[in-house]
Amino acid sequence: MDNKHPIIRNNLLHHTYVIRPISLPKLFCTIFLLLAVTLGACRRKTTSTPTSPNEPNVSQEQATAEPGVSQELPKTEPNASEEIITTETSLFDGKTLGHWAITDFGGQGKVYVKDGAIYMEMGNDMTGINWKGPLIRMNYEITLETMRISGSDFFCGLTFPVAENPCSLILGGWGGGLCGLSNIDYYDAANNETTSFASFEDNKWYRVRLRVTPDRIQAWLDDEELVNIEITGRKIDIRAEVDLSQPLGIATWQTGGAARNIRIRPLED
Repeated sequence: MDNKHPIIRNNLLHHTYVIRPISLPKLFCTIFLLLAVTLGACRRKTTSTPTSPNEPNVSQEQATAEPGVSQELPKTEPNASEEIITTETSLFDGKTLGHWAITDFGGQGKVYVKDGAIYMEMGNDMTGINWKGPLIRMNYEITLETMRISGSDFFCGLTFPVAENPCSLILGGWGGGLCGLSNIDYYDAANNETTSFASFEDNKWYRVRLRVTPDRIQAWLDDEELVNIEITGRKIDIRAEVDLSQPLGIATWQTGGAARNIRIRPLED
């Protein structure tokens, strides 16, 4: 019987294979399907490119702000208030914390009001309070009384605004007696020209007065000048540990402390 297709014999395996040619319609159909799949994959790749390597695709509808949702940028000062103090004001009534909030440093000690003072127990490492009420950022004077209860490091880290920048007055740091401003031109109270030393007794109240003007920061301890520095053209900031004290706060470091009679008053320009 005649074969219509060529036959190849495999003598080793004793098998016979018949090669059948593919018809032209089937060949064209196969090529068309391969082209369609390839073009579809390329199109998906070009239309799904993300806006950045780490950002998922966002449609125009998704990018539009939802009604009633604020799109304000986060504040650099988590406790900032837009209200401004215009007259001499007491920041503590001796009875409640009022606008003072306990600073969430993590590991902080207890904070409570007793006998007309705010007590901040020793923490691991920091304990403190931060002001959430009206404020003055320039041309003002703050006065308070503070004391060390226990420990041997700073019992009063007073963070305060200098216009839009923060700064801290440190009392009793670095072993118990160092005082100064942190930071001036990136150097903290132990390493700039405001560094000084004082002897502090436990359970004794000390009077503090701080004055901030556009060109100068001054501070007094029991009416004795502690700091007097020209700040024009200087870089004013704080150490990272007291970031949460902004814009106005009082903190301790591995030390128990207290504060009372906290007042602020604007100065004439």
